[in-house]
Amino acid sequence: MTSTHTSALANTNGMNLYTEFQHEHANRPTLVFLHDSLGCLQLWRDFPEKLAQAAQCNVLVYDRLGYGKSAPMPSHERPTNYLELEADVLNNLLATLEITDAILFGHSDGGSIALIAASKYPEKIKAIICEAAHIFVEELTLNGIYAAMQAYNTTNLPERLQKYHGDKVDTIFKAWTHTWTRSDYRQWNIEHFLPGITCPLLFIQGEADEYGTLAQVEKTVSQVNGPAEKYLIPNAGHTPHKQYPQLVLDKAIEFIHRLA
Repeated sequence: MTSTHTSALANTNGMNLYTEFQHEHANRPTLVFLHDSLGCLQLWRDFPEKLAQAAQCNVLVYDRLGYGKSAPMPSHERPTNYLELEADVLNNLLATLEITDAILFGHSDGGSIALIAASKYPEKIKAIICEAAHIFVEELTLNGIYAAMQAYNTTNLPERLQKYHGDKVDTIFKAWTHTWTRSDYRQWNIEHFLPGITCPLLFIQGEADEYGTLAQVEKTVSQVNGPAEKYLIPNAGHTPHKQYPQLVLDKAIEFIHRLA
């Protein structure tokens, strides 16, 4: 099969999402990378390519609406079910690109989106690797967000983010912090989706994650209906794939190779 590598704005239900899709392996799954609440395609750096090459998979990386090179969000205001809506967007994007055998690799918000998508759209999802995902709101998470808000107002964090998101930075930062710290968001919980997950799951978490406790991991792996395993990394915080990339790569490769 001819290798194809496309970079494009994909129109998904009227939203222009920046995508990079590399299809090199016939009859192999497609790794789909889902970034965190301030992330984007560029911030994954070379991690998706390294994993795809080692696991002999195709790879799709994209910026959600408002992030990176995608079109801006209409507003920073979000409904409490915004992550569920992002899972629907992902499903539409997979349909547009004719991907029916996705292995989702989601970090933080992206991990939560992966879990919801695998529950709602099992026919398209072959497996999930979720890293530092949230399934409910914890005080630790909120404390981390308040610390980020302080940093945004007192350090060069806005300038660092502008390098990747341009003039959309204020909107995405408010979308994250205002939503999660709203009183109505305290009740947000996606545990009801977990029994619908029947595909294999690998949950990666840093033991020193500043945004979530190990309860997120335990309650996820104990409630899904497919084979589930956890991989806890000592001394790692919220971004193990950046702090300990080789450990995460090795574990992810092993997990993918075990898939039927």
